[in-house]
Amino acid sequence: MDPGNFPSRLARKAIREYLRTGKVISLPPQIPKEFQEQAGAFVSLHERGKLRGCIGTYLPQQKNVASEIVKNAISAATTDPRFPPVRGSELDELEISVDVLSPPEPVPSKEALDPDKYGVIVSKGWQRGLLLPNLEGVNTVEEQLTIAKQKAGLSGIPDENVEIQRFTVARYKQND
Repeated sequence: MDPGNFPSRLARKAIREYLRTGKVISLPPQIPKEFQEQAGAFVSLHERGKLRGCIGTYLPQQKNVASEIVKNAISAATTDPRFPPVRGSELDELEISVDVLSPPEPVPSKEALDPDKYGVIVSKGWQRGLLLPNLEGVNTVEEQLTIAKQKAGLSGIPDENVEIQRFTVARYKQND
């Protein structure tokens, strides 16, 4: 199996089975090497170009990336609080992308950020907001930080008063 198609195919298969039976799929016997390691992963669902669900983990919660993808795909389809659960009839229309995250690293200054290359995590105490890199409509570091702070409930807090981390992603989209 082409490792480039593996994550999005696995996500679609996990969602399909869960919607059909309510059961979590078993991992396939052959998992490409890069998905046997641990890493955070986000699964994003789009329908006709609009976000339909997105759930992820920035730090690994499962034994490997493949398990992380299965769990987050099901969550993106069924428990994203911004959207109603995906219906089985919608599944074939969904575009599924999977982002596998590098470990987050502290940012020495805003000059070390680039919204096309790096995702950001902003945090203060228990509040945390994350924004993936290379998102349509997010063109500047300021826009990226503003959105991440909004997600964290930290709007209005100056950048210098929040902890900022960055990460890269390997993005996989199904191209059937």
